[in-house]
Amino acid sequence: MESLLVSCGVVALAEIGDKTQLLAFLLAARFKKPLPIVLGILVATLLNHGLAGALGAWITAHVEPSILRWVLGASFIGMAIWTLIPDKIEEDDAKLATRFGVFGATLITFFLAEMGDKTQIATVAMAAHYADVWMVVAGTTLGMLIADVPAVFVGDRLASTIPMKWVHATAAGIFAILGVVTLLGAGKSLGV
Repeated sequence: MESLLVSCGVVALAEIGDKTQLLAFLLAARFKKPLPIVLGILVATLLNHGLAGALGAWITAHVEPSILRWVLGASFIGMAIWTLIPDKIEEDDAKLATRFGVFGATLITFFLAEMGDKTQIATVAMAAHYADVWMVVAGTTLGMLIADVPAVFVGDRLASTIPMKWVHATAAGIFAILGVVTLLGAGKSLGV
C-alpha cells in the first residue's frame, strides 16, 4: 500500500504546474468538453506510466542491487532539483485536436508530453524501488488525475490560487527524501 500512496502523492504534487497540467488547462479552455479530455488523460497516463513501470521492473531484474541503489538515489535527488524548475507549454501541443478530435488530441498530446517528463521518470524510479509495479502505476496514474482533472474543470482560476513555489518545494522535498533514504539503504528488504 505504501507504493500506491507514495507514488500517488509524489506525482500529484510534482504534476502541479507541470506541462501536462498546463496542457489540461489549455485543452479545457479551448474545447470546453471535460469528459473526453479526462478520458484522454486517463488512457494516455495508463499507457505511458505502464511502460515506465515495466521499464522500472526490468531495471530491477537486470541491474545489480548495489548499483541500483545508487542510481535510484541519484535519480530521486535529480528529480528533486528538476521539480523546482517550472514547465511551460507551447501552443502547438494542443493543435492536434482539429485532426483527431478532443479525446484523440488529449491522448496523443498527453502521451507525448509525458515522454521523458519528471513524472514518467519518477514512475520508472518508483517501480524500480518498490516491488509492486501495478501499485506504482496505479498510484502515479491516480496522482496525475488528482492534479489534472481539477485543471480540466476549473481551469485558470485554480492555477492562480495555488502557491506554486510551495507545491514545487514540497514535491522536491519528497523526491529528495526518497533519494537520501534510498542512498542510506532503505529498501534493502526489497533487494534495492
